[in-house]
Amino acid sequence: MEWIGAGSLLAWVWLLLGQGFFWRTDVRLPARRDPGRWPSVAVVVPARDEAVVLPDSLPSLLGQKYPGRAEVFLVDDGSTDGTGARARELAAARGGLPLTVSSPGEPGPGWTGKLWALRHGMALARERVEPEYLLLTDADIAHEPDSLRELVAAARSAELDLVSQMARLRVVTRWERLIVPAFVYFFGQLYPFRWVNRPGARTAAAAGGCVLLRREAAERAGIPETIRHAVIDDVTLARAVKRTGGRIWLGLADRVASVRPYPRPADLWRMVSRSAYAQLRHRPLLLLGTVLGLTLVYLVPPVALVAGAAGGDPATAALGGTAWAVMCGTYLPMLRHYGQPWWTAPLLPFTALLYLLMTVDSAVQHHRGRGAAWKGRTYPKP
Repeated sequence: MEWIGAGSLLAWVWLLLGQGFFWRTDVRLPARRDPGRWPSVAVVVPARDEAVVLPDSLPSLLGQKYPGRAEVFLVDDGSTDGTGARARELAAARGGLPLTVSSPGEPGPGWTGKLWALRHGMALARERVEPEYLLLTDADIAHEPDSLRELVAAARSAELDLVSQMARLRVVTRWERLIVPAFVYFFGQLYPFRWVNRPGARTAAAAGGCVLLRREAAERAGIPETIRHAVIDDVTLARAVKRTGGRIWLGLADRVASVRPYPRPADLWRMVSRSAYAQLRHRPLLLLGTVLGLTLVYLVPPVALVAGAAGGDPATAALGGTAWAVMCGTYLPMLRHYGQPWWTAPLLPFTALLYLLMTVDSAVQHHRGRGAAWKGRTYPKP
């Protein structure tokens, strides 16, 4: 057991120092200045059965204080709950930026629903606005009134083709407080923001809830046609932009937030498991490596500490305890970002175990033919 504990500690030393300082939460929008001439922007919102959350999100888009021309295009992706009608009602009652609501019909062969909706919205935007930038944002994302202005100023000032912010997710229920900060923490570990933002680095990622994309960069990368099959569309989009020479940026948001509730553990489970196996490119060997890696990094430290203390093996206990302490230390900044108490950091191994089980369940559902399921649609392996 001692050598396993040593391996876990070495892994944490590497993660602490060699994984792009993923655990830090200080990556915010780059320095911004007034561009002088504010470019035109089309805000494209794909929405499927979102009538419940729209009152908390859509008015924030319509109320953007943007100095240039901006219009909102909400694409009703086959909703059955009156999403389109609700959007029109909100626009009539609140006013603000012009809103166009449309529906593209069922997705074409090989398209995921969200990307089919984005394709339709982007085409409408080109006809109506001829935008220089596209703000791709989800129907459950609320923006502070200056959000669009700040995104465009950052893109112009730093000459970026894509600017994405990881929206602050909701942490109200006990399960949200346990699962959500870890979700963002694990995402940052997989895609360290500093590596994403380095022009020469291969790492590319975006957070699909808030993506400002230069239209020329989208056209150069063939978006959305070249990524039409993607279940994890945000990361795939960022890769396409970076691969074709675009400069991208990803960081944490202070003024962009998700209003979608996840009141039950089952809701959070579905959020993660629907795309976890797709993240592993549907490869069993990658799944096995992920399970072994999560076990070594997150589960071994507390087991080694307890086993070493109970079995009279102080070296194993010390190795496990030190690895667990390093783990907790790297998690504290994310807990502070989400306003959670420091004493919940030692619960991270338990949360990691839940994520491990969600990932395995994602693979099981895929091999049962259910693929990535979301709101009544199931997507097979592309």
